[in-house]
Amino acid sequence: MRFDVITLFPEMFSAIKDEGVIARGIKKSLLLINTWQLRDFSHNKHRNIDDAPYGGGAGMVMQVKPIRDCIGKIKQDNPKTKVIYLSPQGERLTHDLAKELSSLDSITLLCGRYEGVDERIIEHDVDREISIGDYVISGGELAAMVLIDAVSRQIPGVLGNQDSLDDSFANGLLDYPHYTRPEEVDGQVVPKILLSGHQANIEAWRQAQAIQNTQKKRKDLVKK
Repeated sequence: MRFDVITLFPEMFSAIKDEGVIARGIKKSLLLINTWQLRDFSHNKHRNIDDAPYGGGAGMVMQVKPIRDCIGKIKQDNPKTKVIYLSPQGERLTHDLAKELSSLDSITLLCGRYEGVDERIIEHDVDREISIGDYVISGGELAAMVLIDAVSRQIPGVLGNQDSLDDSFANGLLDYPHYTRPEEVDGQVVPKILLSGHQANIEAWRQAQAIQNTQKKRKDLVKK
């Protein structure tokens, strides 16, 4: 999977490129993350890529030409890439959407700043708008990192153990509780079923706990 990220802050992506699961996926040549400094596509000596909005209002708007030129450069080598704009107005990122996106060979992520991008980019250059939740953050970079992580986990070989994919939301439920050594801490003990060695009973207990956990914490998932 190849990710091309259009951003004003490419250095932010060292947080996922150099550490953890994503870094290991890169070392295994399962993932490639390219960052593109949008200011390199500016057409003025000050390297500005934004301007005041028509009609007035607060903030600045990212201009069409630098973004379009950057997307064009990416598509010269990778014409089939899908362009995703990280936006609070987009469809919600879910487990199912992450799995769907993981089947693609290439994704280009556009990270907005300020008041966002000129609408003509969304209408003519973007394939999909995706949101990580119903709130606003300062830019698309953090959202892009969330999407990269969620999608990359679904790619075979990225996780050390593919059984780790059997997590919350994988089957429509939240995960079951987890315990580790020691068996007792401050009078709190591990459920005896987990010490029984009877795998069928353990799996049945875990399924029941997952259902109970979902009913308790996420009634909206139960309704679905």
